[in-house]
Amino acid sequence: MELHKIKELADKKGKQIKDLIEETGIKKGTLFNYLKGKTPITLEAFLKISEVLQVSSLELLSYVQNIELDTKATQFLEKIGSNKEISQKVPENVNVMMIPLVNQYAYAGYLGGFEDESYVEELPKIPYLADREYKGNYVFFEVKGDSMDNASYESYLEGDLILCRDVRQDFWMSKLHINKWDFVIVHKTEGILLKRITDHNVEEGVLTLHSLNEYYEDSKVHIKDIAKIFNVVDVRRNKSRR
Repeated sequence: MELHKIKELADKKGKQIKDLIEETGIKKGTLFNYLKGKTPITLEAFLKISEVLQVSSLELLSYVQNIELDTKATQFLEKIGSNKEISQKVPENVNVMMIPLVNQYAYAGYLGGFEDESYVEELPKIPYLADREYKGNYVFFEVKGDSMDNASYESYLEGDLILCRDVRQDFWMSKLHINKWDFVIVHKTEGILLKRITDHNVEEGVLTLHSLNEYYEDSKVHIKDIAKIFNVVDVRRNKSRR
């Protein structure tokens, strides 16, 4: 987030930094760390600032991100804004993370542009509440197809949003934690694949990919044909899922 823009907005509202400090109760050093991007801003602090500047949390978040928020993000923040008690209920260590979203229609573009920082920065963002500062690079992918749908509680249905953490390439050479995570594989020719890995042959550099849907057969892919690997760390269910 471009939190330095909070100062710009404060100037427009006739507020100085000292006003923000006094009226929010946020310590001077903490506020400056937020504005400089040195420390992830907590949800409580973010809501206090929006209240002092007399703008909705939705407007403030849109302003500091310089983006047009999509429907899911809008509904999420409107829900926050309507809850007058939320700033008192949310613990100090809850952070607002803005995660790039790769929807179904952006798969091809992402496959060609994932190494381009400007491309990733231009992707729409989805707010995510984290209970601590998370390390690493995160992306939301929108689920496409039914290969991971076996009609059970663990299914991933089309339209679900999956929060994924980038697995650094130097970790690919050792055994992946296949019993802990499901994975998104960005394959150089096959595209973006949401799969369960049932075997990682470290010596040969081969992964066995499994679909929950029994109509899809297991397949093997070589590490050299993979552009990126992500752990699936959270799922935001599609409201229309059965």
